[in-house]
Amino acid sequence: MKKRILMAALLGACLNVHAQSSVTLYGRLDAGLEYMSGVPTSPNAAGQATASTHRFRAESGNWGTSLWGMKGVEDLGNGTRAVFQLEGSFNTMTGAGPSNGGLFNRWATVGFADNRYGTVLLGRELFISNNLWDFDPMGQTAWSSASLFRGRNWPFSSNNISYQSPKLAGFDFYGQYSLSNATNWNGNGTTAQGRAAGAQVTYTSALFQVRALYDEIRNPSNGKLYGAPTDPINTANAPGGVFQASREYSALANVFLGQFKISAAYQALRTSGAVGVLPGQPTTLDQVWGGLTWQASPAAALIGAVYHVNGNNGSGNANIYTLGASYNLSKRTMLDLQVATVQNSKAANFGLNANNPGTSVAADNPLPGHSQSGVYAGIQHSF
Repeated sequence: MKKRILMAALLGACLNVHAQSSVTLYGRLDAGLEYMSGVPTSPNAAGQATASTHRFRAESGNWGTSLWGMKGVEDLGNGTRAVFQLEGSFNTMTGAGPSNGGLFNRWATVGFADNRYGTVLLGRELFISNNLWDFDPMGQTAWSSASLFRGRNWPFSSNNISYQSPKLAGFDFYGQYSLSNATNWNGNGTTAQGRAAGAQVTYTSALFQVRALYDEIRNPSNGKLYGAPTDPINTANAPGGVFQASREYSALANVFLGQFKISAAYQALRTSGAVGVLPGQPTTLDQVWGGLTWQASPAAALIGAVYHVNGNNGSGNANIYTLGASYNLSKRTMLDLQVATVQNSKAANFGLNANNPGTSVAADNPLPGHSQSGVYAGIQHSF
């Protein structure tokens, strides 16, 4: 009898632990077909484009990154939980994972979450500058706000400590600090990244949402707030300058009016300690955008947006004009369509994609002063 009672107690304890712990596998597959004009071609002896062409290609991740991951939670009692998340990206068209950054190149975190005090995580995360996606009318698709900042809104960061506060009277706070792990606190070339940090404050109500965000990324080679200088004429395909290391200031807003959402933002990139800067290399950039989302039905949405960037030092300016549409066939499967064009001033050569600086064929930017246009149609499934 005693043995039966003991076994029942042990079984109940196991079931209780199981009930308070969970692991969830999730993912997203995004694929489609793309047409683009204004694609660079006919490289000269130095590899620089001298003409333009057009192309059709199969693409993965234009509307949203293809990814898979798992996250888990264990209830520790009194409103406190141990949490973890692992997430990696891949190419749906080829099945290939990330070329560098490891299997879980997007998220690899473990920490604690508490209903009263917030969430603290340690590990690798999307860098805080990604946190403008819900204020971007296009939701940070491949052709949107990251394009004119050449991917400066899309980085990842390792060696992170982050904190997300609970909401209080509509406000919440998020902060992230990323150690360089070098002997020099800001970075000295002995590790893969320089020190990075950021903070944001968000206020949310039924009518509107606003966010103020600041972040900085240090040059891993010397810890400064300016990347290795790159010559837009002679550099093949290397990021640098303000796009590699800088301070970023963002003011973001959404207004909710029934079926409509109005989005607007201002972003500034600023550097210091810039050396070897050649004409056409910006040390500061300013970007503004505005857009309208119409949720025409629970399944269908239409989006229109305009993005504008202006750089100093003779680097010019550019505009992206885009229209998008999505239709949910179910809770998990969506069809999407985007039409976009980027118009450059005489000195600028921003592309629709978040390309690195440069005028080489490999950089994939249009010729300076030329436009680039594209159409993308795809399907996305989440699980």
